[in-house]
Amino acid sequence: MKFELQEQLGKYPLVREIGSGATSSVYLARDPLSQREVAIKVFLFDRDADPQTERMKHKAFVAEASLAGKLNHPHIVDILDAVVEPDHSYLVMEYVPGTTLESHASVSTLLPLHKVVEIIFKCIRALEYAYQHGVIHRDIKPGNILLSHRGETKVSDFGASFHQRHGHTTTQIAGIGSPAYMSPEQIRMEPLTQQTDIYSLGVTMYRLLTGRLPYEATTQAALTYAILNTAPEPPATLRPKLPPLLDQIVLRAISKDPVQRYRSWLEFGKDLSQAFTTLRLVGESVSDSEKFNELRNMPFFEDLGDVALWEVVRIGAWRTLPPETVITREGDESESFFLSVKGEVRVTLEAKQLATIKPGGCFGEILYFAKTSQRRTTTITAATEVTVIEIKAAALRAATDALQAGFNKAVTRVLIDRLDQTNRLLAEAIRRP
Repeated sequence: MKFELQEQLGKYPLVREIGSGATSSVYLARDPLSQREVAIKVFLFDRDADPQTERMKHKAFVAEASLAGKLNHPHIVDILDAVVEPDHSYLVMEYVPGTTLESHASVSTLLPLHKVVEIIFKCIRALEYAYQHGVIHRDIKPGNILLSHRGETKVSDFGASFHQRHGHTTTQIAGIGSPAYMSPEQIRMEPLTQQTDIYSLGVTMYRLLTGRLPYEATTQAALTYAILNTAPEPPATLRPKLPPLLDQIVLRAISKDPVQRYRSWLEFGKDLSQAFTTLRLVGESVSDSEKFNELRNMPFFEDLGDVALWEVVRIGAWRTLPPETVITREGDESESFFLSVKGEVRVTLEAKQLATIKPGGCFGEILYFAKTSQRRTTTITAATEVTVIEIKAAALRAATDALQAGFNKAVTRVLIDRLDQTNRLLAEAIRRP
């Protein structure tokens, strides 16, 4: 059956078709309430079609429809609505203008190394979030990862996903998934864990780095045999200048034996975060994912979720300064709040040193609560080479409620700690003769 493009589908005016697949077609539309563009995936059901094909369509629709409003993550395509009609059903999704990673999966169109690492890192965060909500994707591949025109990464197409419930294990379905990216346990129809998505993302990373799949064959049977029995060529064989660490990460992610593979997204992400440092040594620039990883390890942000933390990456300006640089000067007007990422800074008042702030510390936080620019009460100077994040108070006040709530809680902890230190100093001063 073919869905004829109409002027409107439900309450959504349709613009044009933007994609089609085995089970559905996708159309660009406009939400009349929010006045924003949305993508509508239409599933067509035909009672006279092959029963197995129809079952797959129904399962794909139900799998994605059940996630409407549930997976709220900056690197997962939002599913906004699900509608069931007699001859077709459809999903209303966030529209991401751009391409899939298939556009960067051949030898002639590969992305820079730091961009590949950043994309995979964002996918790790997204799939870890999904797994925490009981969802295993089961069809991770370049075609299901979107790269927007602005360079953002979005995992899409949860039509093959499995939703875990307490006391249940996965049940395999024939025909679910893309053969070249399937883990050995998925091919063997065994119960699945998050490690099957880790394997598929490892294969995706292999292809984005080399333009090749780890296993290529002319028949389904030969491909299946290779995935189950043949050792893959290390990525560095196909791309000799690849840093050894990336080679090791990919090979571990696609290990045939789940015991040898990464056991969790946390392990995978931890190793990949080390790759940022390796790439920096060979001249690659600092990525947003590296910044995110730095912030995630700071106690100051321990109460922030991923969505709010990515917002901090977006509104913060990172600066690396040499020793003895004056960052703020007492008496100057300012509205900026600072976090120390690396190195130490000195706090002085009238040339007398009051304290030293180490990595993870902050300064200038009081000005966030002022409605207008205020004068600095102390001078902050780099004691060593430092990396600091500068965040304007105005940007924080315009941030999402989640970020403001997390920031307010973090600053409150800082102020309580500093008040406690002041009280201790006063008590010691009183005890002195």
